[in-house]
Amino acid sequence: MTLWLLGLNHQTAPVDLRERVAFAGDALAPALASLRSLPEVAEAALLSTCNRTEIYAVASDADALASWLGSHAQGLEGYLYRHQDADAVRHLFRVATGLDSMVLGEPQILGQVKDAWSLAREHGALGGRLDRLFQQTFSVAKRARTDTRVGANPVSVASTAVRLAQDSFARLADSTVLLVGAGETIELAARHLAKGGVRRLLVANRTLAHAQDLASRHGGYALPLDELDRHLAEADVVFSATAAREPVLRLAQVEAALAARRRKPVLLFDLAVPRDIEAGVAGLADAYLYTVDDLERAVEDNRRSRHEAAEAAEAIIDLQVARYMETLHAGGRQETLRRLRSLGDSTRDELLARARQQLAGGRDADEVLQLLAHTLTNRLLHPPTAALREAALSGDTELARAAERLFPDKAPYSHAPTSTLPPPRTPDDPEPAP
Repeated sequence: MTLWLLGLNHQTAPVDLRERVAFAGDALAPALASLRSLPEVAEAALLSTCNRTEIYAVASDADALASWLGSHAQGLEGYLYRHQDADAVRHLFRVATGLDSMVLGEPQILGQVKDAWSLAREHGALGGRLDRLFQQTFSVAKRARTDTRVGANPVSVASTAVRLAQDSFARLADSTVLLVGAGETIELAARHLAKGGVRRLLVANRTLAHAQDLASRHGGYALPLDELDRHLAEADVVFSATAAREPVLRLAQVEAALAARRRKPVLLFDLAVPRDIEAGVAGLADAYLYTVDDLERAVEDNRRSRHEAAEAAEAIIDLQVARYMETLHAGGRQETLRRLRSLGDSTRDELLARARQQLAGGRDADEVLQLLAHTLTNRLLHPPTAALREAALSGDTELARAAERLFPDKAPYSHAPTSTLPPPRTPDDPEPAP
């Protein structure tokens, strides 16, 4: 089984494609169960945000993962990336640290990675390998963000959108801003808007209690989502980020609001994937619509300013990837050592029990000891002796060199007294009679 990563993100796929494979809200758990049920998959986790959908899996076949994702949307072939083993580990470390984000160093992605791990763990989709990888990821991300300035003065997509609003025709001190949704992105937008001195804040959400909670913390007014049409014309700026599968703001609604505003322009930020605002709104003369893809150009300055910090974080990640893979390979070697130790222990216990029975039956103690040592030596040396004989016949010099390192000419116990035991038997020799 191989560790695989397969997915797409804002760098490889446009928003209209990403939204077709976004698993949000209640759709995430059933999707994870479906993925984990594939016969090729032993462990799985599903990371789905507005900027990426990624599968992390211990699986025998990456094509099965691609087919599963392709069953949710057509035309993914040219947009997917896939990595395995160390490259998959490096990708996850970079994602959690914020190095692969649209806004370099943004902190929200680490929480989203933790949510993906928690959901997979809760639904029994994780095994030891992925579970250890994710926990190591959290440690690496914390270290990279602590030891470098990649996370200093973090800039989110929400804060970037607020800054664009401040630099536009809609001065916050004179504007009414409508927030649609009540999740983390809208929470961040509300925080920045309140700090920027927005004149009036409206919060609309399907669950009114959530809207009321958010509005009360930022000096706004809450309203249920089904009253959106009544208040849309009041908004100079709209921020929307819900988990809805279909647009919550349609072209006809925005047209009606603009007519009620007497063509006074409105600025709209669609921060959701799938999109919350119908794409046709961008064609209206007095509506200025920005999606998450549009914001990527606005955050390029932020990415350049953090270049040195990102290089330092990349160096930390490269080191941690190497250490993780060394630990993983050492774990495999430890399993071999455990099997060897177990064989030795079981052989010793079996022969010791037989020797005790012989002593209890009155057999001479020295004879029993001689037989015990002779048989134990034969049992333990037979497998490596047979393997070395086979290696010599097949020309396997690597095993012979390894044996020379294990059994040098100067034995570590050469100071011990010379044994009087007979030489080890070959497999064809009969065991001495008890």
